[in-house]
Amino acid sequence: MSDRKPLVILKTGRKIPSLASIHGDYEDWIAVGMGWPADAVRVLDAGGARALPHPGSVAGIAITGSGSMVTERADWMLRAADWLAEALNREVPVLGICFGHQLLAHALGGEVDYNPRGVEVGTVEVTMAEAAADDPLFSVLPTRLWAQLSHRQSVRALPTGATLLGTSEMEPHQGFAYGPRAWGVQFHPEFDERIIPHFVEYYREILGEQSRSVDALKAAVRPAPESRLLLRRFAEIVRDGSR
Repeated sequence: MSDRKPLVILKTGRKIPSLASIHGDYEDWIAVGMGWPADAVRVLDAGGARALPHPGSVAGIAITGSGSMVTERADWMLRAADWLAEALNREVPVLGICFGHQLLAHALGGEVDYNPRGVEVGTVEVTMAEAAADDPLFSVLPTRLWAQLSHRQSVRALPTGATLLGTSEMEPHQGFAYGPRAWGVQFHPEFDERIIPHFVEYYREILGEQSRSVDALKAAVRPAPESRLLLRRFAEIVRDGSR
């Protein structure tokens, strides 16, 4: 793997402080979930990088979650969006997760804003759309699965030409495909049942305003191993394309 193009993980945020005792951060959990060798991963700090690599020099791109909001339109987000659009033109495999899903949709002309239904957090049941059965990435998932969620903003409108792949009770766009090699997923396949209760607690005040019980959401947390299949399958797609 070390002599091949690297998998780039575009780091757009850092874990919340209460997760300090849990080893790693978004990029580590993603790489482990993909089974990707550490020496073949290149982590780029989207906010601090002076320049992003030429898309032709990378095997694939995964975009992490973040505490930032796409609607902030920070300069680094705009640069990253332009870079992702160029990568898609070259059919580099791209997977956006949570904030990454939203940033990817924005880069492609979709609409991102706050979810009018409020915060979606905890272990949530996600239902696959009919198109998922034939999708190269989402076809590895069952038609219904548990997934870990933590977000305030959503893809309010998919980019023109995108294919809807999944939904949940609070989120109509849990996943989408764009062209043959790009996907966005609102849930966190890299999170496990140790991580997500911290995010439920993080949103305690907002959840109270929504009359949602933090204790009930924590009690409902459960393992979601099937969602992790998405990471393994994306790694296979990247490897196949880089040979």
